[in-house]
Amino acid sequence: MSALRDAIVAKISSVPEVGVVHAYERYATAMDKLKALYVVPGSGVLRGWFIRRLALSETSANSRARIVETTWRLQGVMALNDADGSELVFDDLIEQLRTAFRTDPTLGGLLKAATPEGEPAGLQLLDTGAVMFAGVLCHGARLALRTRQLITA
Repeated sequence: MSALRDAIVAKISSVPEVGVVHAYERYATAMDKLKALYVVPGSGVLRGWFIRRLALSETSANSRARIVETTWRLQGVMALNDADGSELVFDDLIEQLRTAFRTDPTLGGLLKAATPEGEPAGLQLLDTGAVMFAGVLCHGARLALRTRQLITA
């Protein structure tokens, strides 16, 4: 599972100016320390993402193989600056992320099982809106990604 998580982090990180990307949800006991985890080094700008594994199921494909389906949550925040139209910048980052996952649906060959026809494919936007994060008014987004791996015995 670590290789898949690493591939998702790498894919998010491949988007220009996406911000700080964490392989898991980071916590801190003080707001300033939490904020520091999501500030882009050298810029002072709060812009970051983390991923979390939400669900996993395993089904039999045949006597020698199983399909492991995992649901991931990608969550992002970016400091809100109304005068600069930051909502438009954040929406553009979301679309760049969706494109990055759409153009590499196997995440470099890690995912072998195709998404069944008619089911959601690629990165799905669940919701977006203003949130308070580490004491900063931010844009927030939750996205979902379902991955399917074919595991052979």
